[in-house]
Amino acid sequence: MFRASGGTMRAPIGIRVRRHRIQMKQTQAGLARAVGISPSYLNLIENNKRDIGGRLLMDIAAQLEIDIEELSGDPEQRTLHALQEVLNDPLLHGLELEQADLHDLVARFPEVARALTRLHAVYGDANAELEANANRLSSDPMLSEMLHEVLSRITAMRSSAEILSQVQDLGAEDRERFSSSITREARSLSTTVRSLASYFDLASSRRRSISPLREVEDAVINSNNHYPELEALADELRAEVLTKGAFAEIALAEALRQRFGISCRRWHGGTSPQPDGQNSTRRARFDEDDRVLWLRSSSTAATRQFQMARLYAQQAGADVIAQVCARFELTTDEARNLALGALASYAAGAMVMPYADFLAEAEERRYDIDLLSHTYTASFEQVAHRLVTLRRKGAEGVPFGFLRADPAGRLTKRFPLPGLALPGSGHGCLLWPIYTAAGAPGVVRQVSEFTNGARFLMVAKSVKKRVSAWQEQPLMFSVMLACDLLHADRTVYSRGLDLGDTAAQVPVGPSCLLCVREGCSHRQESVSAIMQSQPI
Repeated sequence: MFRASGGTMRAPIGIRVRRHRIQMKQTQAGLARAVGISPSYLNLIENNKRDIGGRLLMDIAAQLEIDIEELSGDPEQRTLHALQEVLNDPLLHGLELEQADLHDLVARFPEVARALTRLHAVYGDANAELEANANRLSSDPMLSEMLHEVLSRITAMRSSAEILSQVQDLGAEDRERFSSSITREARSLSTTVRSLASYFDLASSRRRSISPLREVEDAVINSNNHYPELEALADELRAEVLTKGAFAEIALAEALRQRFGISCRRWHGGTSPQPDGQNSTRRARFDEDDRVLWLRSSSTAATRQFQMARLYAQQAGADVIAQVCARFELTTDEARNLALGALASYAAGAMVMPYADFLAEAEERRYDIDLLSHTYTASFEQVAHRLVTLRRKGAEGVPFGFLRADPAGRLTKRFPLPGLALPGSGHGCLLWPIYTAAGAPGVVRQVSEFTNGARFLMVAKSVKKRVSAWQEQPLMFSVMLACDLLHADRTVYSRGLDLGDTAAQVPVGPSCLLCVREGCSHRQESVSAIMQSQPI
């Protein structure tokens, strides 16, 4: 098992600095003098014994004539966190690896490190498949019936075969009857087994979203979730919609009708007929044959506007979206379809909240998400998503990490930051505000300190995907944004907080499995052992 000594997980930036310095044929003393530090301090940096960032990182990048992103260590930091998740798997308990070993692996053999994390993801998917099949074998009535039929036919065949082999004076007619029975049962058994195999294949194909979702999520994270081509497309499409009036549902509906012959209609849900006879939880559905976009009436105005913008982007910008998707190098059609949908949503968000205006408004309003939601007729989650995409060079917003959890606490979306360790799946740390937001009336904020020493301002809120309606439960999620404490004072959520008060900072981790805080009273990793040894 891997436990970082001192809790620190630094990306191996120093090794890159050393490699580029040697390639530039510079001495340690020369580079140190050029950036205004001592050679001994540079030596500590190159041996990855000192953190590096801010102005010093920019000065070193300038002296080495490379882009700062090459030294930022963001990809390495993500790989380190992924490896930490791998090595804290209970299957690998007992393995003792030092932090320096991980740094060397990521710095010297990055492809090997990525291969290990990919294999672990496949292993996790295989375990999920086995568990799902085990549960189905014990609870699925269709499988129980099929298995019972298989056993019955095998029993009948065995009985006939035993009679044929053990009864010596069996007449020819009886032998023919028992042989025919075996043949008949064998044919029926073959049909049943084929049906059983097809049933498993069908169910398995429906569950394969585990791997494609993770693959798309990783591709988005690796691309820094910013796409200049989609920003340009969104500006162009927004201008088209504005020719029909103010950017809102009416103008979007008219633009869809005039350019693509698509009409927008409301579906009332509840007891009324569904437009497709399928899943009643869908917020929108496009009927391509009838050229109708069905919008659920119980969806909020922000959701309806977003779905209309999304369809407009899909229709008008299909080629641009496909080109961006191709760069992801996804391995399955399902993953590509998921990515195309995610990129269409990105374009829709950029249409609703155009980059330059939205960034200026966000800075002026100090990133007040609820106020920005009101300004742009967007949901809290839509604004949070958009804030994460403000990564344009020379016009960056506050760098935020993003997390969404369903009512059961499972993480369904994530976008990490350096130092913000987020697990790839499952549940996060119970001390994060995302888990207290569900019962809170508004935004919950918290200054959190991770085990690697990184400190973040976290803000979370419980959000509704649709309004409450008769016979419909509201669809709820919790959304959380996190920014490095260095940027906290740029946001409205730092107001009234003493950011330097270490006593007020909440010690957190990425998840119980990955956390080194063994004495945490909220720890759930060994809950079964605790339940057995202590009274409730």
